[in-house]
Amino acid sequence: MKHFLLLIAVCFLCCNNAENTTEPIKNYSKFHNESLAYCINNGFNEDYYFLVDLSVHSGKNRFFIYDFKTKKIIDKNLVTHGSCDQFEENSAKWEKVKFDSRVNSHCSMKGKYKIGNRDYSSWGINVKYWLHGLESTNKSAEKRVVVLHSWNAVKNKEVYPKYAPLSWGCPAVSNEFMEKLDIRLQDSEKPVLLWIID
Repeated sequence: MKHFLLLIAVCFLCCNNAENTTEPIKNYSKFHNESLAYCINNGFNEDYYFLVDLSVHSGKNRFFIYDFKTKKIIDKNLVTHGSCDQFEENSAKWEKVKFDSRVNSHCSMKGKYKIGNRDYSSWGINVKYWLHGLESTNKSAEKRVVVLHSWNAVKNKEVYPKYAPLSWGCPAVSNEFMEKLDIRLQDSEKPVLLWIID
C-alpha cells in the first residue's frame, strides 16, 4: 500500500511539473518566409537573419538566429527591451514592452532593420553595430543611437522567472552572445536583416 501511494504521489508531481513547464511552441514560419523574400529582393544576406520577439518574457531566450538553408533556429539568447523612461530594475510592472520611435523616448522600436557598420561601444565587449530602420516604426534608429551591442548586465542564459535588465531602446545581448554575433557579422559580405516583432 505504501508503494502504491508513493507511486501516485510521484505521478502527480511529474504531471504538475510537466503542465507548468510546457508552453506552446511559437510558429515563426511567416516571418522566416517574408524575411527570406526581403533579403533576396533587397540584396541582404540570404544565409540567415536575426529575429527578436519582444512578446516573449525577457527572462527567456527571444533573440533568434534563423538559418534559411536548414530552416532552423541555430542559436538563441536573451535580449533587452526599452525602458520608456522607467529607470528602475525590470519587474512585472515594466515587463510589458511599449514601442515609441520618438527621440529620447527610450522605448523599443519594432520593424525590420539593416545591420550597418561595426563601431566602438563603451558597453560590453566594446563593439556595436549601427541599426538602420527600414520602416516607419523605426526610422529614427540612427538619430536615437539605437544599436546592437552587448552589456555586462545581460546574462548568457535564461533567468526566468527573473527579468532581463531594461535598455534605452537598444537590443542589448550578453557579452558571450555578442562575440558570436560579431564573428558572424564580420564574415558577412552582404548586410544582415534584424527584425523586431511583438
